[in-house]
Amino acid sequence: MNILKTKFKLYWPLIKGLQTGLLIATGVAGYLSAHSNPILLYPLIGSLFLSISGSTILNMWWDRDLDLKMKRTQNRPTSNGSVTPTESLRLGLLLSGLGVGWAVAVDALFGLVVFAGLFFDVIIYSVWLKRRTCWSIVWGGISGAMPVLAGRVLAVGEIEIVGLLLALAVLFWIPTHTLTFSIKFLDDYRAAGVPTFPSTYGIVTTRAIIAFSSIIAAVSILAASILIGVQTGILGLIIVLSAGLLILSFTTIIRPSERVNFRLFRYASIYMLSSMILLSI
Repeated sequence: MNILKTKFKLYWPLIKGLQTGLLIATGVAGYLSAHSNPILLYPLIGSLFLSISGSTILNMWWDRDLDLKMKRTQNRPTSNGSVTPTESLRLGLLLSGLGVGWAVAVDALFGLVVFAGLFFDVIIYSVWLKRRTCWSIVWGGISGAMPVLAGRVLAVGEIEIVGLLLALAVLFWIPTHTLTFSIKFLDDYRAAGVPTFPSTYGIVTTRAIIAFSSIIAAVSILAASILIGVQTGILGLIIVLSAGLLILSFTTIIRPSERVNFRLFRYASIYMLSSMILLSI
């Protein structure tokens, strides 16, 4: 029992619980936006948890040399040696295989979308592009958009416009997070030799991209909400939340600063989680 407890404490930081939880929440929202029957929620949550956790661990395994060069990440278990490369690789492959296998067993198309998310995240984003181009984050964003699309697909049985709009919203929300971090930890990324938007195009341009991405995310959420036909009261709340995001986005464009950018970053996370909860209702 003590060994299992020790291993759990060691492995838990590998899955980035907060990030994984938020992605699962988008998947649940995608499902509940079209289906109120909770019978498939358990395999949805379980398969997404395993596959997302597995891909996150595989990313840490692959990037362990980069993480060791960055102050923000050098104490990760895969970087400081508390988890060996072989151990993290095996755990990542095991969780990924279980997650995708479970998803395919539930529904073939759902499983394909879950697999696509893992493939884009690990192979395209981390292994192929992250060390080569700052545009790798586009593929990382596509990967992050797969859980909400997967949830919608599981509910309706096909890839349709609402699912794509929800995926688009998450895709353009993700730069608010990743690009803000690339500005804040620019020296870390330079030390690791990872190309970023701030190092390639400059901080001013990066802040503008963050703002425009947030605007597209808000518009996508609003369009999806209207097509779903959410209740008037819920739609009103989403409109109010979206207005707040739009105001902060335009402020970032008109009066760019680190302070405004960070406010947008924090609000965008609250906005996405709140919108997903409202769509679930």
